[in-house]
Amino acid sequence: MTMDLTQFKNPQLATGLVEAIASLAPESAVLMEVCGTHTVAIARNGIRNLMPAGLRLASGPGCPVCVTSNHDIDTVIALARIPRVMIATFGDMTRVPGSTSSLLGEQAQGRSITIVYSPLDALKLAQENPENEIVFVGVGFETTTPLVAMAIKRAHSMGLKNFSVFVAHKNVPGALEAIVNDPQLKLDALILPGHVSTIIGIEPYRFLAKTYGIPGVITGFEPIDILQGIAMLVRQLHEGRSEIEIAYARGVMAEGNPTAKAAIEEVFETGPALWRGLGEIPGSGYRIRPAYAGFDAVERFQPKVEPTQDPQGCKCGEVLRGVIAPDECPLFRKACSPENPIGPCMVSSEGSCAAYYRYY
Repeated sequence: MTMDLTQFKNPQLATGLVEAIASLAPESAVLMEVCGTHTVAIARNGIRNLMPAGLRLASGPGCPVCVTSNHDIDTVIALARIPRVMIATFGDMTRVPGSTSSLLGEQAQGRSITIVYSPLDALKLAQENPENEIVFVGVGFETTTPLVAMAIKRAHSMGLKNFSVFVAHKNVPGALEAIVNDPQLKLDALILPGHVSTIIGIEPYRFLAKTYGIPGVITGFEPIDILQGIAMLVRQLHEGRSEIEIAYARGVMAEGNPTAKAAIEEVFETGPALWRGLGEIPGSGYRIRPAYAGFDAVERFQPKVEPTQDPQGCKCGEVLRGVIAPDECPLFRKACSPENPIGPCMVSSEGSCAAYYRYY
């Protein structure tokens, strides 16, 4: 293998890690990253090209925008069509196609769609527009869930009556159980997310090793971090071990972030969630607890949601499960591109299809 690692911050260390991976890797193995930031970093830095033959890096459901189901997108669109409702959302969500429209399309039709950068921006909108109902679109994993929980708590303490949240938050461990049980994938090890793990710590992943014999390593986002995580995983496979390890000690504590976890626990309870490509997964989603039910947009407005239609020919679901690579979708680079996305995997900057389109 010819390697040019001069662009790495520490070429000598990178070379040593790549050589260690090559010497320890089994003849055939599938490692999956389940973080959109990892997906982009692996593609941008050519890490797949550094792997030995037989070692496949698969991208999983690590993009929160991508895993949001068509039904959830349609529900947000239905909320946007209610008079006096203003939708506050992160930018990527505006371009995700629903069954027959998108938030960007609704904005063109005169509906009020505002891009915000945090839930606190949505609270400010509610304060500044008391005559309107502000609905924040809560999308993301455990990294963003505490922020939304704190926003709901603040709205409650302020007595803010025109603020609510459409909750589409999901938790990563729930999806991982579905992934490791996927007979089409035959997963061997997991590159675990750094950002999510700063919140939840190591304990929620232990079932992967104990119940399924799947090793996992929590790692950071620099190319060296990712190579170190892969090296630790192939060493576990080589030694026949199944453990959950941390290669990102500068960012992740074993216990996670107790304050953030407490905020989630106070405001949300777990329940089933519908994931694009994975279907309904028990216990993998969040819903607002009865004490804060007044801030649940669906309960408040009871929107009429149109029948769900998935885009014809789009293989985003298979891509999110890691069963196929983005370039195996028949629409990739043809009908589907970042300028004309058919599915959300091409919309989000963390989407596998967008990363493949840009870097491969």
